[in-house]
Amino acid sequence: MKAHTKETQATMTPEKSLQFLKEGNRRFQNNLKANRNLLEQVNDTSEGQFPFATILHCIDSRVSAELIFDQGLGDVFSIRIAGNFVNEDILGSMEFACKLAGTEVIVVLGHTSCGAVKGACDDAKLGNLTTMLEKIKPAVNAVKLPEDKSLRNSSNKEFVNNVAIKNVNLTIERILKESPVLAEMVTNGQVKIVGAMYDVNTGAVDFYE
Repeated sequence: MKAHTKETQATMTPEKSLQFLKEGNRRFQNNLKANRNLLEQVNDTSEGQFPFATILHCIDSRVSAELIFDQGLGDVFSIRIAGNFVNEDILGSMEFACKLAGTEVIVVLGHTSCGAVKGACDDAKLGNLTTMLEKIKPAVNAVKLPEDKSLRNSSNKEFVNNVAIKNVNLTIERILKESPVLAEMVTNGQVKIVGAMYDVNTGAVDFYE
């Protein structure tokens, strides 16, 4: 499989870009990698890059977008931060990726058993981590069940995963609210923003469209 070129990128639509990611995840789940020569792709992309997707995901070592979507060099912009939330810098990166570099889909990818989400659920305190986890607290507070405080912590896997899903949804809301550039592109049908969850037990990505 060749690296994307300006010509192949131009044939992509938001829907087609999303389909490429879904197909890649199915290959990953079935251990059927696309045939690529990565060193050849290094050469092909040496003078330019033409990715078709931008993926915001966690730093978790089990959740590498390029691997779980079976993509090669030059295929996706990969934005990683613990807890897959957005700030001004990340929004700027997304605006570059879509407005200037031509990607047509943004995937906000959460995952099960997320350590950052667990830390927010437990109100963990540790240096700069304390401030970072505050970005995830709105998702913790937005999940109303269970009401029993003794069950609203990292030992409750269902609660943790529900917070992770809510965090994805709130992140998408923030992107649309805080980036007029991306909001306009979504309105015009130039870009699609989709939430998704990766299951660390199965390797499957569940998309929320």
